Amino acid sequence: MLKRSKDENEVRVTIVPDNPDSEAGTESEQAAEAEQSAETLRGEIEKLRTETAEKDRELAEIKDKYLRLLAESENVRKRVRQQSEESVRLQRENLLREVLPMVDNLERAVAAAHSGGNGKPIVEGVEMVLRAMLDFLKVQGVTQVSAVGQPFDPQRHEAVDQVASAEHPPNTVITEFHRGYLIGDRMLRPARVAVAKAGSGGAGNGKTGTSEVENS
Repeated sequence: MLKRSKDENEVRVTIVPDNPDSEAGTESEQAAEAEQSAETLRGEIEKLRTETAEKDRELAEIKDKYLRLLAESENVRKRVRQQSEESVRLQRENLLREVLPMVDNLERAVAAAHSGGNGKPIVEGVEMVLRAMLDFLKVQGVTQVSAVGQPFDPQRHEAVDQVASAEHPPNTVITEFHRGYLIGDRMLRPARVAVAKAGSGGAGNGKTGTSEVENS
């Protein structure tokens, strides 16, 4: 509502609210809404704090589990390494222990050679050592492979000479410079051999065969 007043020199206009109680009510409602919004915001903040604390706790548990698993894994690796080293040590000792009787027999053969005689004890001693070594290899899964009379096989034989022969088919092993050995079904060492070739003579190709035989 407008009120006008006059004096001699000016006119003043005053704005008077139509309903003062209505203006006060609006401010009260706004304050209440602001308080409610603030309360809601505080609740959201508290909720976020609670969720963050829960996530921190879960993260700490996961980190603790990871560190425990890491430590356990390291302990397992150490145990496996120690067991492997111990296993290798025992296998090596067992292997060397089985070789010692062969050394004993060789020492007896040497002692027999120094004592003189007809040499029979020396031969017997060497044969005993040979049998012991073959038995030892057999226990280890190693077997000899006979090559003489067999067709040449590059997987099992190493040809170091060719010999012209009318008595043997070409490409047949006729001489064995050292034997081949299998370990299980795999080749441990191929046999070094001379192989027949077509011809009427009995001489080989000379230099290669002689050199390889001397080196063997």
